[in-house]
Amino acid sequence: MMKLFSWNVNGVRAATKKGLFQWLEYEAPDVLCIQETKAHVDQLTAEILTDHGYHASWHSGERRGYSGVATFSKKEPLFVQEGLGIDKYDVEGRVLLTEHEDFLLYNIYFPNGQKDETRLKYKLDFYDDLLPIINEQVESGSNVIVAGDWNTAHYPIDLARPKENVKTSGFMPIEREKLDDYVNDGWTDTFRLFNNEPEKYSWWSYRMGARARNVGWRIDYFFVNSDFSDLCKNADIHQDVMGSDHCPVSLELDL
Repeated sequence: MMKLFSWNVNGVRAATKKGLFQWLEYEAPDVLCIQETKAHVDQLTAEILTDHGYHASWHSGERRGYSGVATFSKKEPLFVQEGLGIDKYDVEGRVLLTEHEDFLLYNIYFPNGQKDETRLKYKLDFYDDLLPIINEQVESGSNVIVAGDWNTAHYPIDLARPKENVKTSGFMPIEREKLDDYVNDGWTDTFRLFNNEPEKYSWWSYRMGARARNVGWRIDYFFVNSDFSDLCKNADIHQDVMGSDHCPVSLELDL
């Protein structure tokens, strides 16, 4: 069995002070993808960079303290690519591609569209531009996992207050339709292979005691190409793990 975790840590330095690497040592996953690192490598300590014993890959944006992703692997990846090769996304440090023995892994911090119409369009463009890239990887014979903070709740079951949020970026019909496009192209939301219960969320606002009341959203996913879903043996959301406004999500593979 191989276990992968994905977690938007909302600042890797802050998360480290809240026990990120103690948690990593306890869980000991084969791969951990983190998003919203909010740091450049030159700002990080050995505790974050090397002391954990994992092979760590980083992609940071040009703007300090913003965005960024990192992938920690027990086994060194066969290949690492920073970004999608599309400048308007890569300057924000949103994507790491790592090649592993049995699959390609995209660790992605998808854009948030709540600021204004320009950022909403940027987010929708990102969905549109990513899909043919990963489809091509599958068509060429690779199995592909897309992990990360997708920043959209797909269905009403995926958030606590769907009716109140239909005009809020993150649950707008135009955003949800983009996830429909992925499903229609053969991509599988692995969590729903194993769990169809409501009130399973991965992000909560810091306001109004939302987490304590479980008024949340499920916006962190592992998607895989449909042929790979047979090797998925479990997927979970770890709502009891603190340290960020998101919690970790996981995927177990039988390879």
